[in-house]
Amino acid sequence: MKKWYSLIDKIYRRENLKLAFKQVKKNKGAPGIDGETVFDFHLNLDDNIEFLHEKLKTNTYKPSPVRRVEIGKPDGGVRLLGIPTVKDRVVQQAIVNIIEPIFDATFHPSSYGYRPRRSPHQAVAKAEQFMNKYGLTHVVDMDLSKCFDTLDHELIIEAVAEKISDGSVLNLIKAFLKSGVLQDGNFSETTVGSPQGGVISPLISNIYLNKFDQKMMAKGIRIVRFADDILIFAKDKQTAGNCRKYATKILEEELKLTVNKDKTKTTGIHEGVEFLGFVIHTKWVAVNPKRVKRFKDKIRDKTKRNTGISMEDIIKNLNPLLRGWINYYRIANIKTLIRDLMGWIRRRLRMIKIRHWKTYKGMHKEMRKQGIQDSGERMSMRKWKNSNVYIIHMLLPNKFFDDLGLINLTNYEVGLLSNYY
Repeated sequence: MKKWYSLIDKIYRRENLKLAFKQVKKNKGAPGIDGETVFDFHLNLDDNIEFLHEKLKTNTYKPSPVRRVEIGKPDGGVRLLGIPTVKDRVVQQAIVNIIEPIFDATFHPSSYGYRPRRSPHQAVAKAEQFMNKYGLTHVVDMDLSKCFDTLDHELIIEAVAEKISDGSVLNLIKAFLKSGVLQDGNFSETTVGSPQGGVISPLISNIYLNKFDQKMMAKGIRIVRFADDILIFAKDKQTAGNCRKYATKILEEELKLTVNKDKTKTTGIHEGVEFLGFVIHTKWVAVNPKRVKRFKDKIRDKTKRNTGISMEDIIKNLNPLLRGWINYYRIANIKTLIRDLMGWIRRRLRMIKIRHWKTYKGMHKEMRKQGIQDSGERMSMRKWKNSNVYIIHMLLPNKFFDDLGLINLTNYEVGLLSNYY
């Protein structure tokens, strides 16, 4: 096995640090505990790069504690994020730029999370192939409790040291792991875990879990892993059960992680296998209903009936959400779903528009403006059912929203999973 003995000089090269800043800038992100923004760092770029260069060159760089942020999960739980300072993010990215190629070349072929030129879509395609093409129809869906927060520091350094013998690099990574957390002015030591939010954390988790991946491969067990989302495939229920026991043994005894036994389940293609927001069936791939609900909740939040925002601005605000959602889920077979969603979205926008008219008199004024014969009908502008009547469709046809630039989900080609095989 090849070992790398001198890498710190490549990490602190000014060109690498400048490239690292460009990558951090592209990802934007909030400031850490010092309040310095990416823009602030950029204002004194040369001085900041020189500062990092000298500190890293002399092995005197000291990471700051991360700023703790709690993000609510859809299921009601809380995800703990650790936001490093911009300087720390630049240094972490500089490390990743140099060491990621070394490790990535040895990772499991069915590991897809946070790796160059790999995507969730490829992971879903591989899982679908294992089940439908190779007949591995029984699936163990492994659930790890707080994986990132419970990674063992000694095991992390051991895993990195298998390929890197540069003590300066190992000490730098260790310093980031031990940098601590600041929340509400209170400092806490970090004895385990690699905080989500850190630039280097995804790579560390892949290095850490690669031992699991390789042990499963050595046993001939098919898996697909995206970060801590793990699927294990088997031909029958008994084999799936044996695979589950073996996987649990590695994860808990060797990697000191906790398998959530309540959420870990054995399922199969005939029930539909949930993975990365999709549900994989025998002949089609759907969007997980929970993700559809979450999407609709976000749309509801942006299309409240009593908003005072103009229709143009509502659509401008809505489009990035629609574009991001369809670009992620278009691999699924969702023609009917997106047709129904577009009908519902336009109806919500019609409801906003008729509320802007305030009363039926406003509607009649719009009818006269468009040259539509005024029937004199007195209709409430506050009732949801009235947003779907014939006259409202005449006054506010689909073309009205198209002309304002509303993204039409039905214009996207969908069912593209085979493109990722």
